[in-house]
Amino acid sequence: MVFDTNVVFEGLTKQGGAAGFLIDAWLAGLLDVYISNALAYEYVDVLSHKLSSKRWHRIKPVLGTLLAKTHFVTIHYSWRPISPDPKDDHVIDCAMNAAATVITSNIRDFQRAKEALGLRVITPVDGLLLLAK
Repeated sequence: MVFDTNVVFEGLTKQGGAAGFLIDAWLAGLLDVYISNALAYEYVDVLSHKLSSKRWHRIKPVLGTLLAKTHFVTIHYSWRPISPDPKDDHVIDCAMNAAATVITSNIRDFQRAKEALGLRVITPVDGLLLLAK
């Protein structure tokens, strides 16, 4: 699975939602999560800028643990531009190079990649259902 940044942000900052349970499953080693360097940098950039300094310093070690429990993907081929949001293109590149499913709260921006490339895109709730099987 490749986690879009919106799912990581929500999972680390809000309790009780599907994204939070997926983050817990990731921390427990129950998921195979893939990440590229660009996506790892985006996680850090978004969290460090959107959170207060105090909250970021509390979450930073958790993010480090999550990143240590991922499979890093080398991007051999890029399908850009494919998303209406250019920041989602590296999520698509990571997922396509890893042959993995994208988990996002923003299905709409991945629709073109889903149709043109056959990319599997699911919501955090669908990710929990998949994990429960």
